[in-house]
Amino acid sequence: MSKVYLSAELPALATKTLIDHGFDVSIYDGEGLVSHETLLESVRDIDFLITPLSTIVDREIIDAAPKLKLIANFGAGFNNIDTAYAKEKGIPVTNTPAVSTNAVAEVTIGLMLALSHRIVEGNYKMHRDGFLGWAPLFFLGHEIAGKTLGIVGLGNIGSDVARKANALGMHVQYYKRTPLSDPEERSMKVTYRPFDELIATSDFISINAPQTDENYHQFNEAAFKAMKSTANIINVGRGPIIDEAALLKALKDGEIAGAALDVYEREPEVDDGFKILQNVILTPHVGNATVEARDAMAKIVAENVVLVDNGQSAKFIVNP
Repeated sequence: MSKVYLSAELPALATKTLIDHGFDVSIYDGEGLVSHETLLESVRDIDFLITPLSTIVDREIIDAAPKLKLIANFGAGFNNIDTAYAKEKGIPVTNTPAVSTNAVAEVTIGLMLALSHRIVEGNYKMHRDGFLGWAPLFFLGHEIAGKTLGIVGLGNIGSDVARKANALGMHVQYYKRTPLSDPEERSMKVTYRPFDELIATSDFISINAPQTDENYHQFNEAAFKAMKSTANIINVGRGPIIDEAALLKALKDGEIAGAALDVYEREPEVDDGFKILQNVILTPHVGNATVEARDAMAKIVAENVVLVDNGQSAKFIVNP
């Protein structure tokens, strides 16, 4: 009987699928995230490892699991896994792309609207001390229709953000390493801009890119100085794309209007400086935290285990 270890509790769909196929399933059920030491002990005799983005799978973990046939990452990203070393050891690593596209795009739009209309700030005010009544100049925000959205990273999620933003009457421009063709741009109603031009002309900037060596601290002190003083930035991509010290300074100095962060540079740590700013929205990495998306992700990781156990190739291998 093949053994599967889950380094976090997943939707029941995953465990049911595995148990129904006869696997011996063990699940980390301790408080908080699984520690490196616990993971090290837990993988020694397993055949399959299913792990979320929050679990670091380094060389030591991989070496501790001599029977390991697959690392199935529960998430679209895979920066938490040493994929190159896994490849050296002949271990495929998979992710769960595409199925969380709509959920993350909806959160992106939701954060944009919340910033623009000061929804979170208004909610906090009402919970704290209420208000004196409707007044013409009280608590004004801005409409997003007619504004320019700059998307950094036009993959599945960025493309869906563009579609939703177009439906809300926004002008959408984007930056990515390889621009779309003219017909593709016309079809999607988007316009390519070089990075420096995009950040200087956008009213909202949405980071929907995966983390790479090239985009580490892409949004630094110089980038924030180049942005409009009325601009808002939303990050649902990866935390280290933003230099958070530079962002905090830009917000305090009024160089930009606001920020909404769902991912963090040193996640799960969040700089206390952000917590006292009313023009900042902080959410706990919930971009794809919907029942629909997480069930779809659970289905992928469980089915990949079944495929490999049956001698077939897994889907969505990221280190072929």
